[in-house]
Amino acid sequence: MRRKTKLSAAVVGLATTGALVLSSGGASGHGYTDLPISRQKLCQNGTVTNCGSIQWEPQSVEGPKGFPGSGPADGTICNAGLGQFSQLSSPRTPSGGAWPATRVTGGQSYTFRWQFTAMHATTDFKYYVTKPGWNQNHNLSRSDLNLTPFLTVPYNNQRPPQTLSHSGRLPSGLSGRHVILAVWTIADTGNAFYACSDVTF
Repeated sequence: MRRKTKLSAAVVGLATTGALVLSSGGASGHGYTDLPISRQKLCQNGTVTNCGSIQWEPQSVEGPKGFPGSGPADGTICNAGLGQFSQLSSPRTPSGGAWPATRVTGGQSYTFRWQFTAMHATTDFKYYVTKPGWNQNHNLSRSDLNLTPFLTVPYNNQRPPQTLSHSGRLPSGLSGRHVILAVWTIADTGNAFYACSDVTF
C-alpha cells in the first residue's frame, strides 16, 4: 500500500511539472515547418548531423516578432537570434555540405505544412523568399530576401491544430537555390517562430 502511495505521488508530481511546462511561455518552443522541410527538421530527423541541441527541439526557434521591421538581427534570422541554434543560420551544414533542398516549381501552388507541440493563438503565417542573385555564401540577411511576403495566411487569433497545412502560389521568375523563410506570428506574446527551408526552383 505504501509503495502504491509513493507511485501515485510521483505521477501527480510529473503531471504538475508537465502542466507547468505547457503553461509557461518558456523556451520549450512550439512549432516548425516540414513542408518544405526546414533546416531544424533536417537536423531532428538525422538527415543533417552534428546540429547540436536543435535535433531534440526543432519546435524551439522562437524570437521577437515584427519581421522584417524588427525580429532577429541579420545573420541570425534562421535561428531566431538564439545562439544555441546558430548552426541553422550558416549557409553550410555543420559537416560543411550544402543544406538539402526541396525541388519546387515557381508559379505553381504549393502546400506548406507546420507541426506544433503547443498551439498558440495566432496572428498569421507569412512566407518570404530570397531574391534573384542573393548571396548564398553568408548567413541570411534582410538584403537577401524579398521583404514583401509572397504568401500571408491570416489566422484571426485562432489556435491551430497539431498539424496545419495551407496552400499558396510560389513566386515565378526564380531559378536555382533559394531559401524560403516561414514566420508564425503569435497573437498573445511578443514572439514569432522562424523556419528556413532550402529549395531549388
